[in-house]
Amino acid sequence: MVQTQLAVNTGTFVLAQNQDLDDLKRRIEAAVDAGGRFVEFTVVGNRAVSVLITPSTQIALTVETVQLDPRDTGDVDFPYRGHFDY
Repeated sequence: MVQTQLAVNTGTFVLAQNQDLDDLKRRIEAAVDAGGRFVEFTVVGNRAVSVLITPSTQIALTVETVQLDPRDTGDVDFPYRGHFDY
C-alpha cells in the first residue's frame, strides 16, 4: 500500500490509508490563501488530527510503499494504538 507522511513544521503525521492526498493539498492551500485555518485529517491509528495552517507553516509530504495494515481503516470512531494492541 502507499503510505503518506505529512510533516508540519517539526511534527510528522502518518496519514491513514484512505486519506485523499489531492483533497488534503487543496485544503492546505485554501487555509494558506485564507490567512490561516484549521485543517483536519485522519492519521494511522484512526485518530483525528486538526492542525492550524498559516502562510508561515512549513509543509512536506512524503509517499512510500509499505505493508498493508488492515486495522488502518480511517474510522476515527474505532481508533487503535499500534502494532501491539491488547
